[in-house]
Amino acid sequence: MTTSRSAVHPVEPPPVSNFPTRVRMNNFQGMPGTAGSLFLRLSQLAFAVISLCVMATTSDFLSATAFCFLVAAVSLQSLWSLSLLIADVYALLVKRSFRNNRFLRLFTIGDGVTSTLTFAAACASAGITVLIGNDIDKCAVNHCKRFMSATAMTFFCWFSSFPSYFFNLWSFFHQRCR
Repeated sequence: MTTSRSAVHPVEPPPVSNFPTRVRMNNFQGMPGTAGSLFLRLSQLAFAVISLCVMATTSDFLSATAFCFLVAAVSLQSLWSLSLLIADVYALLVKRSFRNNRFLRLFTIGDGVTSTLTFAAACASAGITVLIGNDIDKCAVNHCKRFMSATAMTFFCWFSSFPSYFFNLWSFFHQRCR
């Protein structure tokens, strides 16, 4: 009976590839679960709450549908921003980022809807404010300064809301392509 003898076989080096190895996407500021996203959510919430408070303190904001739409859109934006602010704080505390496609899809769709509603409400309120102030010259009767400041705060809310939507959309598509 022949027995096998142990032999040492040389190991060949792995083949050299011209393709780079795949690298995990780094967290960039503005992506959900980062400090940049936390700052954007905080600014969205602050501008939305200021706009809502200014509009709610006027007695005649119910006179125009655009102002009622502004209050509804800013209320929705403040609730959405508050909920994602809490999620961002949690992600920063546990030192994790959101890489799940379902979460990214939810954040992207929610940011897209609230950003679009906020922008539409700000534009409609700006149109009514210009109509009241310049065209029919009724600023003495209405609260034009308050309407203008609430509209400006809503535009600032949109300016901080749109980058969140863009970063979420970019990270969602970047996550799907991997």
